[in-house]
Order: sequence, then structure tokens, then C-alpha cells
Amino acid sequence: MKQKRAYQYRFYPTDEQGRIFAHTFGCTRFVYNWALRLRTDAYYKDQHRIGYHETSAQLTRLKKQTSWLNEVSSVPLQQALSHLDRAFRNFFEGRAKYPTFKKKQGEQAATYAASAFQWDGKHLTLAKMETPLAIHWSRPLPPGSQPRTVTVSKDTANRYFVSILVEEDIQPLPEVNKQVGLDLGLKSMVILSTGETVGNPKFFHQDEKKLARAQRRLAKKKKGSKNRAKARHQVARLHARIADRRRDYQHKLSTRIIRENQTVCVESLQVKHMVQNHALAKAISDVGWSEFVRQLEYKAAWYGRTLVKIDKWYPSSKRCCACGHILDSLTLDVRYWTCPKCGVVHDRDVNAAKNILAAGQAVTACGESVRPGRAKAPTGDSRRSRKPLS
Repeated sequence: MKQKRAYQYRFYPTDEQGRIFAHTFGCTRFVYNWALRLRTDAYYKDQHRIGYHETSAQLTRLKKQTSWLNEVSSVPLQQALSHLDRAFRNFFEGRAKYPTFKKKQGEQAATYAASAFQWDGKHLTLAKMETPLAIHWSRPLPPGSQPRTVTVSKDTANRYFVSILVEEDIQPLPEVNKQVGLDLGLKSMVILSTGETVGNPKFFHQDEKKLARAQRRLAKKKKGSKNRAKARHQVARLHARIADRRRDYQHKLSTRIIRENQTVCVESLQVKHMVQNHALAKAISDVGWSEFVRQLEYKAAWYGRTLVKIDKWYPSSKRCCACGHILDSLTLDVRYWTCPKCGVVHDRDVNAAKNILAAGQAVTACGESVRPGRAKAPTGDSRRSRKPLS
């Protein structure tokens, strides 16, 4: 079965290509912000919603009045309108916040459709450019694949990347007779129902002091000076280093879990609400639960695995995995507790992972609800551990 898959590579533009990209990024950003303002004003002033086709027609008139928009390829400008339209759809369907204006200091991107680039199997040449991109091919594209779209991006650390979207026949992995439940934590990033714990490297915490020094130096530089630009670049490099290491760790872990298990059960977490706890917000953002679950989701779809998300209200930590009793309350500082009915001593996280697996098996087997009725039971004895909160 053909599936869309993007391959990202780093490339190094020439001086001329860098100037073209700078102009293209600026025009794309301008069109996106112009269309966002147009749609926002149309709604709040005239109570009228306009969509992609209306903004596209007005872009044609805008280009007649603004000559420098004609100096770049028209395809990235149209794609900017398409991206804005998708952002509005995500907002109206509750998947994202209201679209915001793009900034010159932020990450820049431009998308080229098939009509705006040439691909001969070895070299990629974009519209308005005479020479192909000097791409570092860290891995080959699938044999015989034809790129559908190409997205060129520049991050805040001034690194250039090209993302090539292709349709690939991804073969499912061989079936295995293994299922696993995952409990997500802070001390240990993932706790498996098998009892295995995967540590949390805390990449942001490792570079936090270095990042704080760089940000203090940036704050002291005069606005608009070259020294301030250099200091901002140094801060961006540190942020990129943290993000790259975290993403690499998540990819390796999620790939291993998908390869080793046929069914993966994981809890659904409302991270945007959890980070409102100021005592844990930094640690929760550092561990990156949302990105990890996102990777599990699309890799499971690629390789023929099953990912089951358990309801966020399921009492995985308070429920005894041996007899099913549920405690009335279980505070976060209690890491071990004893079931008042069967007397089994539980590690909080391992017990939660086992309950998540059991709930996921019930869902896949017969579609049972993952929110069973609450079973009243007296609060069990618990012993407080000196272990750090996870």
C-alpha cells in the first residue's frame, strides 16, 4: 500500500541560492501574514468568512500592485495560502490555536509543488535557480520514487533543510506475539508493562546553565547590532542542539518499541493542561511526551502495528492490576502502595503500565470501554518512598 513519507536532508546553498531563498522566504512570509490579516479583518469587521479561493484571487491583484512578489516563484506563494487555510481548518476543528503571524526571526519555509522543481533521480533544481541544491544525502530516496512536493526550510540556527515528500510502498513488519503497555513518567520517560524502565535523559536540563548564560549575553547586546545577531544565533544553536538530541532519542525508542511489539497501549495525556502546573512545567516540556506518542502513532500505521490510546481518566495508577480494586486517592509522592484486598505491593509506574496493557487488550478484543465503573474500596496502606517524582 502506497503511503506518503517525507525524507529530510540538510543542504548547503551557494551565495546566489542563499539570496534567492532569503527573498522567497520574505515573500512567502509576507503573503501568509497579508492573507491572515485579510481573513481576520473580514470576519471581525464584516462578519464574513473568506477562504482559499478568495485570497488566491486577491493575491493575483496584489502581485500587480507589488512588483517584487513577481521576482520569486509563484508556487510557494500559493502554497502559503494553502498552509494558512489548513491552519484555519485545524483551528475550527479544535486541533490548534488561532493562526499567528510569522516572524522574520523565526523558522522560515517555502513549499514547491511538482511544477516548480526538476528531479532527474540524482539532482534537485528549484524554480528560479540555475544550479541544483548541494544536498547531503544521508540516506537514499526509495528507488524509482518521484517527489510530490519539496519544502525548503531554514531554522533559527541558520541551517538549511530540504524535505522531499514521496509516495512509498512501506512493507509491514512481520507479526510478533507480543503486546506491551506504556506508562509515561518524568524520572523514567517510559515504563513498560514488562517491568523495563527507560530513563529520561533530560536534554534541556543538561544544557540549561549554558543556555542561561547565552541568554544573559543576548539580553545585554544593543538591539539591531551585529553582536546581538551573533548572540541570538548562539542561543538558537543551543536550542537546536537540545531539540535534535531529544528527537533522535525519541525516534530510536519509538522505533524499537514498534518493531518489538504487535500491539502498543499508551495513555492519553493532556500535556497542554499538565504544563499549567508551574512546578512540573519545565520537566514535562523537556521529556516530550506528545512527540513520542505522535511517532508511535504514525510508525504503527506504517508497519502494520496496533496503537491503542487509553482514556486520560482511566485510573491506571490507583487500580490494582492483580484484583482490580481502586483506591480512593493516591498522591503523586506515593511511589509504592499495598492493595488493601489482596495485599500485593505495587510499584506505582509498573502497576500503571500493566493496567494500561489490560485495558488496551480489552479494547482490541471486544471494544470494551476503558473507563470501568468505580469499585469502592478502603484506602490501602502505602509507604512513601524517597525516590524522586516521576
